[in-house]
Amino acid sequence: MIIEPLLTRDAAQADLRGNRSPEARLDEAIGLSAAINLTIVHSGVVKINNPKPATLFGEGKVAELAGIVASEDLDLVVIDHPLSPVQQRNLERRLKTKVIDRTGLILEIFGDRARTKEGRLQVDLAHLTWQKSRLVRSWTHLERQRGGAGFMGGPGETQIEADRRQIQDRIIALQKQLDQVRRTRELHRKKRKKIPQPVVALVGYTNAGKSTLFNRLTESDVFAKDLLFATLDPTLRKVTLPHGREIILSDTVGFISDLPTHLVAAFRATLEEVLEADLILHVRDISHDDTDAQAEDVKKTLTDLGVDAITGAPIVEVWNKIDCLDQAYRAKLLEEAGEEGPVALSALTGEGIEQLSARIDAFMAQNDDIMTVRLPVAEGALLAKLYQMAEVLERTDGEDFVTAEVRVTDKQRGPFRETYAAFIDG
Repeated sequence: MIIEPLLTRDAAQADLRGNRSPEARLDEAIGLSAAINLTIVHSGVVKINNPKPATLFGEGKVAELAGIVASEDLDLVVIDHPLSPVQQRNLERRLKTKVIDRTGLILEIFGDRARTKEGRLQVDLAHLTWQKSRLVRSWTHLERQRGGAGFMGGPGETQIEADRRQIQDRIIALQKQLDQVRRTRELHRKKRKKIPQPVVALVGYTNAGKSTLFNRLTESDVFAKDLLFATLDPTLRKVTLPHGREIILSDTVGFISDLPTHLVAAFRATLEEVLEADLILHVRDISHDDTDAQAEDVKKTLTDLGVDAITGAPIVEVWNKIDCLDQAYRAKLLEEAGEEGPVALSALTGEGIEQLSARIDAFMAQNDDIMTVRLPVAEGALLAKLYQMAEVLERTDGEDFVTAEVRVTDKQRGPFRETYAAFIDG
């Protein structure tokens, strides 16, 4: 069963969830549940005028929910709203079944999807951090453990304190392992900075079609499905653009509204790929009813990561899934996009992919240098290396010299000038 609380007097909640309708938020919660193959028996929006500190819902609604749980013999109730530890415990007691909130549901999905060692570490860290706050007094027989030996021992730590200490020890161990992952990633990034390929990162709301676009551009087979959070582990591939330029394309975990800060922190090692990108492609599901609200959530998460129009890499919007639009609206969007605006495409059908590749190529060419190199015919090795370090635009073969006009990327400018200093004209 999935419940979407509608807190009519909670201004902070209204600010947090933007302009989404309760029905749209309920649909997203159902989609999240479907992502881990939960069977939805009952779902609905519950209006709450005065949230109760003990159970969130009023007594009448709790009794009604308990009746539904009992009659349908439900194993799980999902409340698409943050629950305090006390609220979760009390609801489980009253409903006599397991209760999780939005954060718990997202953690379940993350745990099911993580494949790499790094992904599992991040999920474990996020889950333990959340679980630590869930430790509340539930069993009186565990109220106090004796410390020391015999009557000399004073009162020991409570069971809750012991559990919390063990969880904290595990959190510290996981953080150390993730620090090592970050150091390894930093080494890899430093190595990539030494090669000419710039990095382009795909970001966007979950299920916007990032992995499908990634597969289309890289001709790969990364897992892509019409599911929320189909991608958790980052993937990088080399892509050759129309004019021969090579880039590194990075696919990242999708964003979502109301993502708890400790989840963002746990996945920061993954999201650091975005911080190091030369260009960010913000992929939007332009066919979704809440596409504008989703875009705002992505921008907010990027800002939280320290990526904005001033301090971060340039961001190009990509309007995906135009194949799902009716012809009139689609034509209107294509007209709005123009040549310099968002790139409208369908990652599924391939429409618009050439325009996106051309836009990336044009962006990367902004800081390129056009140089003329005059090499003696005898310098065969340098001539061969020329094609590796630059894009040869024009070549003239003479009897004693080969003259070439080349395009050099900003990342290769220094090494290129160092290698061909004696042969550059002008």
